[in-house]
Amino acid sequence: MRKLAEQLTSREIRAGSLVFDPDTRILHRGDSTWHLRPKEAALLVYFIENSGKVLSREQIIKDVWETDYFGDTRTLSVHVCWLREKIEEEPRAPVLLRTVRGVGYRFEALDA
Repeated sequence: MRKLAEQLTSREIRAGSLVFDPDTRILHRGDSTWHLRPKEAALLVYFIENSGKVLSREQIIKDVWETDYFGDTRTLSVHVCWLREKIEEEPRAPVLLRTVRGVGYRFEALDA
């Protein structure tokens, strides 16, 4: 059986223990594998590209949903919850994708 590291293509993105292929939307974390929904995939790439930055909810909605609508942001909360279920060891105690109270979120890729 080939190791995951040997299977990496140039399009795959690594962030800590995560390996993500944006073309297939396949995410690997340890021995677990998921096929992300399109918006989950877009969010993950966005968070990885902005790793370490505090991102406001409004900015995320504008950039990922490509809209200036700043009303109800529960859609973002739901998508973040779904994403955390896949990227976090303990989704209720997130380490990678943290909430910044009153602002938005910050993604921190930890070393694998």
